[in-house]
Amino acid sequence: MISNELQNRILSSIIIIPIAIFFIFQGSTFFAFFLSIFFIACSYEWIKMNKKDILKVIGVFYLFSASYSAYLLREKFSLGIFVLILIICIFTDLGGYIFGKTFKGPKLTKISPKKTYAGAIGSFILSLIAAIIFTKYTNIGALAHANLSLWTGNNLESDNMFFLFILFISTTSQIGDLIISYFKRLAKVKDTGKLFPGHGGVLDRVDGIIFAIPTSYLLFNFLI
Repeated sequence: MISNELQNRILSSIIIIPIAIFFIFQGSTFFAFFLSIFFIACSYEWIKMNKKDILKVIGVFYLFSASYSAYLLREKFSLGIFVLILIICIFTDLGGYIFGKTFKGPKLTKISPKKTYAGAIGSFILSLIAAIIFTKYTNIGALAHANLSLWTGNNLESDNMFFLFILFISTTSQIGDLIISYFKRLAKVKDTGKLFPGHGGVLDRVDGIIFAIPTSYLLFNFLI
């Protein structure tokens, strides 16, 4: 039987995902507008959550950098690469939730009591499966795979670079999740906000993404 929390997550996702997809695929001005709203919402939650002014300033500056990195990554490199990174992050989060709830087991860290080793492994497994399906069975995914091969100067399938890329993004996403969990713990709050039923606030949903995107942008700049 599906829990109320999972039902709320599914219903919220049905609303959130199509809207996000529209603006991401439109790109340019539409995407910039979407990122502006995203930045304002995340900044509001961050400022409300933290008491210290220095944390507020650092957080807002970082969120602006993450938003700008998202725009550059989408526009400068490719839509396929951007979507691939989002898919890895989304299924990292989903894998952690499903495997953690199903298998439970030892806790991963005191920073986030709900995180387990089973969840961390599930994050890698599900993100890997999702990324492979995306790159194998969609045109935009295949193009993203080809671009990665070109930029790294390697055959990603033969030398496991593609696997390492997924592992790297998934790990970065999980670290981002833990970092936001740490600040939520400091602030003594369960969620960063209440905008999305079953999801919490905007920051709760993008905690991994806002670390994976800037890291990916720096990575691609280094590779190219």
